Amino acid sequence: MATCSFCESKIPKGTGKMFVQKDGKILYFCSLKCEKNMNTLLRKPRETRWTFTAQRVKKGKAKEKS
Repeated sequence: MATCSFCESKIPKGTGKMFVQKDGKILYFCSLKCEKNMNTLLRKPRETRWTFTAQRVKKGKAKEKS
């Protein structure tokens, strides 16, 4: 089962969308809302209140990505 690249929710098999960037990076999206926020509006998941990442940051349990 894949996880959404924006909100980090689990995507059930047979649903969602896979987006391949020009550099070969693969992004998975659970909904059009997540896809638009990341690709069109260029928002960061850490700053979008409804994502799991932002909720973790608010609680102080954020994972640092290198």
